Amino acid sequence: MSHNSVLIIDFGSQVTQLIARRVREFGVFCEVKNFNISFEEIKKNPPQAIIFSGGPSSVYEENAPKISPQIFDLNIPILGICYGEQLICDMLGGKVEKSFEREFGKAEIEIVKDSKFFKDFQNRQVWMSHGDHISKIPQGFEVIAKTPKAPFAGIANEDKKIYGVQFHPEVYHSIDGAKILKNFVVEIAGCKPNWSMKNFKNEQILEIKKIVGDKKVICGLSGGVDSSVVATLINEAIGKQLTCIFVDHGLLRKNEGEQVKEIFTKNFATNFIYCDAKKLFLDKLKNISDPEQKRKIIGKTFIEVFDEEASKIEGAEFLAQGTLYPDVIESSHPNKGASQTIKSHHNVGGLPENMKLKLLEPVRMLFKDEVRALGRELGVPEIIVSRHPFPGPGLAIRILGEITEEKIKILQEADAVYIDEIKKAGLYDKIWQAFCALLPVKTVGVMGDARTYEYVLALRAVTSVDGMTAEVYNFESSFLCEVSNRIINEVRGINRVVYDYTSKPPGTIEWE
Repeated sequence: MSHNSVLIIDFGSQVTQLIARRVREFGVFCEVKNFNISFEEIKKNPPQAIIFSGGPSSVYEENAPKISPQIFDLNIPILGICYGEQLICDMLGGKVEKSFEREFGKAEIEIVKDSKFFKDFQNRQVWMSHGDHISKIPQGFEVIAKTPKAPFAGIANEDKKIYGVQFHPEVYHSIDGAKILKNFVVEIAGCKPNWSMKNFKNEQILEIKKIVGDKKVICGLSGGVDSSVVATLINEAIGKQLTCIFVDHGLLRKNEGEQVKEIFTKNFATNFIYCDAKKLFLDKLKNISDPEQKRKIIGKTFIEVFDEEASKIEGAEFLAQGTLYPDVIESSHPNKGASQTIKSHHNVGGLPENMKLKLLEPVRMLFKDEVRALGRELGVPEIIVSRHPFPGPGLAIRILGEITEEKIKILQEADAVYIDEIKKAGLYDKIWQAFCALLPVKTVGVMGDARTYEYVLALRAVTSVDGMTAEVYNFESSFLCEVSNRIINEVRGINRVVYDYTSKPPGTIEWE
């Protein structure tokens, strides 16, 4: 941690990442650490402010997550959110009890005392999610906000700069919640908004040069946002010491393999290896219908092909990966244990157990939208930077059932039409992910005077912030009719198109 930064201590909330995203939006760097972080580690490199997240536990339970009480002796501004507020009360002499009635959802708060904490806070709608309540606040604290059901919705010890809120200012339902967080981070804690993608880029280039020295780096390139940005960043730092390996498993979108090859051979002065493994993957997937089996076969085969190519590069000591901050946070989440989980390359499989390469993960502190911003800072073509997420197993999990060359071709053509129409309508950047799924169902149709018996295609489009939850994108019915007509007229093998209206949860974004 640098001094001008915020430490977020995670007590198991499902929305801790949103706190971090909000703080970074103010131009202030922050990190999320598990609640079992030691006091010594915090003291060794103290941040400018600390935020306690929410969490599912009750502070009075025997095994409830706690933090060292010495943290309050550091004289660093502290904000507790939900469980975090209750923890502050519990540790400093207040009292927390079980509520007879759980409060969940929207609430209106009333500001009962002027405070810098509520500067410019106008829309009073906030989001509550708690089953316990504070019955007594610690000495030195006062109430600064309340709701009809939460008399201690906001508390403060202004002298010590310790604050607590019962609601979640980080979520989108707390309409002016970001203003509260900004007031705490910038106005109260005095953090300077000097963290930018340009600074991050320059720091990482220097860091990569320092770590790598004169050694060689291998990067598994998928053509997606993360690996492309990582490859470009490392290329800026060490140029020809980098080799990018692109394994084409034949399950990419239409012409994508050729597109990636062209972009990286024309735009970047780096070593690029294109490995055409389409036939190999298709042979291995023959007669396989189970989605989990498909994933495992693709993952295992991908690693074998990649490893074979990588072993030909003499003097390579590092493997670059596009691990992002959500993966890092998730791997050390209090409910997952503290061990670090390394994200498998391209989300398709694990790293070889006997791998001798050291990992290089230069964007592991960034969220997806920050990676896109870094890509733009590096001059990565917009066609890659703004690309929708694409699963590692590719079209294999969008072809339900057995995979054949014919089905891949049908789906690639249909997907190309769908995305083309979305782009023509100016909707591509408003949608988190849009794709087609080819169903293992055939239906009767009529084309001209002939009867047809062909596949059903499902269209899917969702909006999301991070893919954890997703809402269906509501196209105009005229748009869906136009897309359906084009696909049926232009793609031989499909005679019926349907639209998937399922949100996540209860569904997942992908079909398999």
